[in-house]
Amino acid sequence: MKLIKNASAEKLRGGFYTPEPIASFILQWGINGSVGSDILEPSCGDGVFLEQLKENKFQYNSITAVEFDKVEAEKSSQIRLNNKTVINTDFHLYCNETIQRFDLIVGNPPYIRYQYFDKEQQIEADKIFKRADLKYSKLTNAWVSFVVGSSLLLKEKGKIGFVIPAELLQVSYAQQLREFLGHFYNKINIVSFEKLVFPDIQQEVVLLLCEKNGSNSHLIEHLELRDATDLRQLDVNRLKSPTKKIDFKSKKWTYYFLEQDEIDFLENIALDKNIPTIGKYADVEVGITTGANNYFTVPHSTVMFYQLEEFAKPMVGRSVQVNSLVFTKKDWLRNIQADAKANLLVFPKKEKLNGSVGARSYIEYGESTGIDKGYKTGIRDDWFVIPSIKLSEALFIRRNNLFPRLILNEAEAYTTDTMHRVFIKEKTNKNAFVASFYNSLSLAFSEIVGRSYGGGVLELMPSEAEKILFPYRLENEELLFMIDEMMRKKKSIDEILKITNEKILKEGLGFSNREIKLADNIWRKLSTRRLNRGR
Repeated sequence: MKLIKNASAEKLRGGFYTPEPIASFILQWGINGSVGSDILEPSCGDGVFLEQLKENKFQYNSITAVEFDKVEAEKSSQIRLNNKTVINTDFHLYCNETIQRFDLIVGNPPYIRYQYFDKEQQIEADKIFKRADLKYSKLTNAWVSFVVGSSLLLKEKGKIGFVIPAELLQVSYAQQLREFLGHFYNKINIVSFEKLVFPDIQQEVVLLLCEKNGSNSHLIEHLELRDATDLRQLDVNRLKSPTKKIDFKSKKWTYYFLEQDEIDFLENIALDKNIPTIGKYADVEVGITTGANNYFTVPHSTVMFYQLEEFAKPMVGRSVQVNSLVFTKKDWLRNIQADAKANLLVFPKKEKLNGSVGARSYIEYGESTGIDKGYKTGIRDDWFVIPSIKLSEALFIRRNNLFPRLILNEAEAYTTDTMHRVFIKEKTNKNAFVASFYNSLSLAFSEIVGRSYGGGVLELMPSEAEKILFPYRLENEELLFMIDEMMRKKKSIDEILKITNEKILKEGLGFSNREIKLADNIWRKLSTRRLNRGR
């Protein structure tokens, strides 16, 4: 995995190379006793796959290795292997020009954002996508084009084995790749790890092991190990027969961490019980984009110092400022007394400042520190005028820890882009709406539609939050203040769900005890897996 954050030569070369147990296992899986394979490594780096091919004395027909970096390609050239060719070029160019085809393609493609490609690489990557009838976009990462391009270089029957970001399973820019892989391959195995393979970059990775064999089946399986060293004891024969049918309707592959009965339950429950999504009852939008939260969100002491009272609006910007289900005026005042950043500065256009000395002074301070030259502020007519100042009846935490949170905004507080604004639709009871979220089914779907990161964080964007199954009923209103009180007393989510599942799912929707247990187990399995990455 080569993480690219800056466009320096060192960063573009990358520095996170495949652990030997992973390279050895992928080769063992791919070769699996055969002796005549033509093998390709499309981004060989300093040659860890080549070294493992040599050390394990695997039998093969030929090995071709491609590497963009001249120094790394030279290192790989020094490894003694029969019928080996190392080519110092960009893989995208090689992919579009070669007529050779391969039985096995393995590797750890670079993790490079589109903007770090030079123009020729972008053109060649676009050609690969067009050959595969896919759309290339500026959100596409290099590892995606490596996987697609490698697939196109396989023989009629063949395999690919790659180390790639776990983003494959969940991010929107990889959605068309998931669809492509599901249709292109007959067998897909995903191997993930409880511990981070590359802890220095907090990047969760998976092994993507795909095979096309000419059959009509499209099956997938997920296997999770403790860490990369467990691969030494893993029998590759366990990966021969995946059992789960690929669901081409599903937008994410998080499903496949579950058992088949759990997948079936999630796929059918919405239709069986006529359960809508959050989007039926509310519109979810990002919070206010200030362009400089540290400048526009301030504690009360700053408001007093600059005499900005007429421009200061109540706000809540961090989840730690809300320890409840209902954010009240008293909660906001407590944040004020704690000198938290609980005020949003909403300035009018320059001509309407009414000669406020404090406002002009604070604006001058912003200009002296370069706030006016920011990415967002620099394109405004008056850089200090924040657009889209709207209040919402509820708030949804964007990045969550133990469980996602929907909050009633009783304090009428504004929020920045650290939270989403939830605009509840007409004729929907806002108390019942917020209370209805706290059940195991909605929490499970939050894990499925959202995306997790190496640190254990669950992030949901507005469009994802709107897709959460949502068992809204007016009768759920009576749960609101009970849940709020339990949260304020720091009761666990387990204690809360014992009550809400009974009321919302069993009484409201007619769930059986088995169905409630299924929903709860799914949520716990997915959330526990995510949280383990933060430890």
